Amino acid sequence: MAHLRSRRTRAIALPAGLALTASLGFLPSGAASAASLDDATPAAVTTDGPKLSYVVNTHGGHSTAKAVKRAIAKAGGTVVIAYDQIGVIVVHSQNPDFAEQIRTVKGVTSAGATRTNPLAPQTDTAIDVEQPLGSAEAAQAAAEATDEQDPFEPLQWDLPAIKADKAHQKTLGSRNVTVAVIDTGVDDTHPDLAPNFDVEASANCVSGAPDTTPGSWRPAVGESDHGTHVAGTIAAAKNGVGVTGVAPGVKVSGIKVANPDGFFYTESVVCGFVWAAEHGVDVTNNSYYTDPWLFACKTDEDQKALLESVTRAARYAERKGAVNVAAAGNSRMDLAADELTDTTSPNDTTPVTRVINPRDCLDYPTMLPGVVTVSATGAKGLKSSYSNYGNGTIDIAAPGGDSTAFQKPDAPATSGLILSTVMNGGYGYKAGTSMASPHVAGVAALIKSTHPRASAAEVKALLYAQADDTACGAPYDINGDGTIDAVCEGGTSKNGFYGTGMTDALDAVRR
Repeated sequence: MAHLRSRRTRAIALPAGLALTASLGFLPSGAASAASLDDATPAAVTTDGPKLSYVVNTHGGHSTAKAVKRAIAKAGGTVVIAYDQIGVIVVHSQNPDFAEQIRTVKGVTSAGATRTNPLAPQTDTAIDVEQPLGSAEAAQAAAEATDEQDPFEPLQWDLPAIKADKAHQKTLGSRNVTVAVIDTGVDDTHPDLAPNFDVEASANCVSGAPDTTPGSWRPAVGESDHGTHVAGTIAAAKNGVGVTGVAPGVKVSGIKVANPDGFFYTESVVCGFVWAAEHGVDVTNNSYYTDPWLFACKTDEDQKALLESVTRAARYAERKGAVNVAAAGNSRMDLAADELTDTTSPNDTTPVTRVINPRDCLDYPTMLPGVVTVSATGAKGLKSSYSNYGNGTIDIAAPGGDSTAFQKPDAPATSGLILSTVMNGGYGYKAGTSMASPHVAGVAALIKSTHPRASAAEVKALLYAQADDTACGAPYDINGDGTIDAVCEGGTSKNGFYGTGMTDALDAVRR
């Protein structure tokens, strides 16, 4: 199976040949460089190197930012956009020494290249493989649906798994609440998404600067429908059509941050969080990791800068009232281990094998402070075979699907994966922590609907307190071959597989 885009959006291959999706994710508080040039840089700089994108993180007031911008120009850089509210400047430069030179400028805390591949048009149009909803299966589901259900809801075993079906009898959520899908784009023309789509909170952030051209937030032809699938899980309307979202009465917006090749670069992610922060978003869903590093290390000057930029942006969104929810990743890794082996970074040029310490090297945004980290479960309520885990790292669990051979749902559902919206008005199955995260984002939206005055911190506290305790259970041998596949550490109320437990939509709407 093609496995190109899945590296970025947390999709993995299941034994049945099905595609999966997910996400991973500090803040080095970098002090100002002791070597304080003013805004002067070497008079002659090389500008014939590969054109790269950089983030420059600053501290200080308006005058400091102005001086840093002058220094950027003298170092051969061009400012794409300056997010002065968080002290992050996005820069393009062909000076191979740009980052090293700008780090010596007074007022700069860190700076680094956001990629190892030069800025250039990309031609790869491969997309995530998925399992479409079959016509016979759709017809059978529609025939079995009750008057209270949308036609394909009988196939959505994930809704009763978190008691969303019972929650909907009380409320569908508030139109005053918006969840932003920071992802590959959202097709707002889909009949199950159009009724709830928030145009004002949508944008294309791929360049690092927001583009609000109508429709710019949609996936282009040949691009991934990952974000559209995520959006349906959160807020597909309960309108007698297709599927039902966890919070079918709230609004959903699309903030596109993946380029045509499916890479989620730092400048795009920063733009996404800032845009959400400044457009009234209550919850952000982040089902990706930030490229090109599966784990970005604080000990590396470039990677440290990327972590700092996204941390600033995510914290800014939370200060503005947004709860940031992120997928834990599909690498079957124990994120609380003493060391991990990363063989996939950098994923935009030639990966190298490196052993990292996950306390110093973070998968971001999911491992950033304040972000809600979500692991995935299957139809039998067990940790999904692919899901990352880690005691003290996982905050909460939700259905993300698993191989039907491992965790088969009860009838009338037929697939162990998650059914949701896809492009061209269609419906399809995917699995991954990418699919688990939007379930939690939807529950957070229901909590915000029930408690409209609650701060982001209060919503998170309720989210964790209302989760259903889920114990580690028997030794984890998901494929039954006699070998333990992962070790769950912790107690019933908090452990490495399920965090504080399974997210609970019904408790979210009880006052």
